[in-house]
Amino acid sequence: MFAHTPSQHSRALSQPRGHEQRPSFKTSLNLAISIALGCTALQAQAASEQRYNELPVSETVGEYEAPTTSPVTRDSDDMARQTELFLECKEIQTSAARLACFDKVARQGEAPSYVETKKPVDLAKTIKTTISGNPQVVLADENVASRIEREANEERAAANERLDTVGLTKREAEVLKDVGVQQADIEKYTPLSLAYDLDQNNERGTWTVRPYRPNYILPLFYSFDPNRNPTSSDPNVPGEEFSNNDIRNTELKFQLSLKSKVAEDLFDTSADLWFGYTQQAHWQVYNEDNSRPFRGTDYQPELFLTQPVTANLPFGGRLRMLGAGAIHHSNGRSDPISRSWNRAYLMAGAEWGKLTIVPRVWARINNESDSSEDNPDIEDYMGYGDVKFLYDLPNQQSISGTLRYNPGSNKGAAQIDYVYPLTDNVNGYVQLFQGYGESIIDYDHENTAIGVGIVLNDWKGF
Repeated sequence: MFAHTPSQHSRALSQPRGHEQRPSFKTSLNLAISIALGCTALQAQAASEQRYNELPVSETVGEYEAPTTSPVTRDSDDMARQTELFLECKEIQTSAARLACFDKVARQGEAPSYVETKKPVDLAKTIKTTISGNPQVVLADENVASRIEREANEERAAANERLDTVGLTKREAEVLKDVGVQQADIEKYTPLSLAYDLDQNNERGTWTVRPYRPNYILPLFYSFDPNRNPTSSDPNVPGEEFSNNDIRNTELKFQLSLKSKVAEDLFDTSADLWFGYTQQAHWQVYNEDNSRPFRGTDYQPELFLTQPVTANLPFGGRLRMLGAGAIHHSNGRSDPISRSWNRAYLMAGAEWGKLTIVPRVWARINNESDSSEDNPDIEDYMGYGDVKFLYDLPNQQSISGTLRYNPGSNKGAAQIDYVYPLTDNVNGYVQLFQGYGESIIDYDHENTAIGVGIVLNDWKGF
């Protein structure tokens, strides 16, 4: 699964006190270490795949002297030089910089398939043909696509004439300068583009693991009003009550989230099919009196389709993506604190300079009778959709968040995330939450929480 393929594209608080078997602290600690090492290993694996074939500088970079032999020899030498440059580009770990490097080299001759620019669907023309009675998918022609890209590059170049080396190693900066990459070339690959391969397919191809939502560890996660009385929707089933010592305000929170592209360039367009999996856990690691149990764990597998599009939006924005998916969300518990629901959703992705917005609307898929549902009123608290946003700040910092609101019940939630670099591969992370549904076991409980920790990849909010 982790092979590089460039040619293809709790035990929880089920018992409040007096439970008979308690896992040792050593067992819990081993589990935590395993999770942390697993996240780190995935990051290291991704980095190693991106580096691909790291050679000493002396073996890969040198003065290139134009040969004076026959044209056949010159073509051969040019191809060898281009191959050498592609290998140098693969050493760059920052995705946008690596893709910009590929672009520069590809303009000099033949290029691998993964650097071919995707053609987005021209949404305005597609809608026009549909209304006129001749429905068809209209792809943006190369002139329009190149004009949009050129205007965007010129706009960025005006503000970014020199290469920004923040976040790059000395070796990576040397490679980019050697190939001729400028800051404008890098910044055309926006966070939304990189997250969903909107401009070109990632060289890692299909069926390889990539980060999805943030992979983080928050050693300090403080809830001002934790849910100490989770109840069942069945009035005949009593809820559970926990004391202040059973559920403490301070705990550890972590999340593991991965995705893999299942298929790419479907339906004679640039549509891609993805599988994603996200697992989030709240661990009462500081609760030594109760064997440091897991308070709750959320599981979210999903399948979704993304389609690059192009359309102008007000105030200088542009629509970049449309998508659809289905997601299952549960906590894997039994009554009285079992929680689960299934949703089908539609989403879009739009950009206004450094501001990116991804709205989703969803509809619940009922697969149970009303009498057996764990949480029949979950939409009153979780709403019928959400809006994710991201604003890129200087020096690889970003502020992002998720907003949910149900105007009928006047309930919702807001989460704000701040990311700042610590090392080449690790970012500091601050998370603020207020509202309902911080985890699915708390979907009908309002809470305010703050967490501080690290993100184990260069996540950008989507």
